[in-house]
Amino acid sequence: MKNTRGQMKIQQMAFMLMAVTLFLILAGLFIITIRFSGLKESAELLEEKEALLLASKVADSSEFSCGGAFAGTARGNCIDTDKVIALKERISEYTGFWSVDGIEIRWIYPSGTGEECSLDNYPGCDKITLVESQGGTGISNFVSLCRKENRGNLIQSKCELGKIIVKYGE
Repeated sequence: MKNTRGQMKIQQMAFMLMAVTLFLILAGLFIITIRFSGLKESAELLEEKEALLLASKVADSSEFSCGGAFAGTARGNCIDTDKVIALKERISEYTGFWSVDGIEIRWIYPSGTGEECSLDNYPGCDKITLVESQGGTGISNFVSLCRKENRGNLIQSKCELGKIIVKYGE
């Protein structure tokens, strides 16, 4: 009788240890689930922020930026459309340079006819597609689209509102 009573206590202790272990595992899984529940959203926010910075970086690269050509000072998020039109004619030399899948520049104000820019119809056009994109995620950033314009005897800077659309990834 004494042996069965000791065995019963050992079995109770083993079941109790298993129950406590199972409880701790479930509690740990619950804590991990709560802790990592916002991870996907924060990763998406970081990816979006990186894409916005990429659009600004492309707009501020020397191939696009106004630099000191307008009013003697460098401007942020300012695109010299005269440079971009010249660049469009030689874009094949820049394959893979920006590490993006697509680059498009559109005029927002004043809006035009919606046609693609070329040397023939510039500046009476609406968009410049530098790198054709077959897909991917597009992110846009507002920019100033500036060019030099001849008015009588003066060459003046004319800036308009536009946006640059950078596509990346599939």
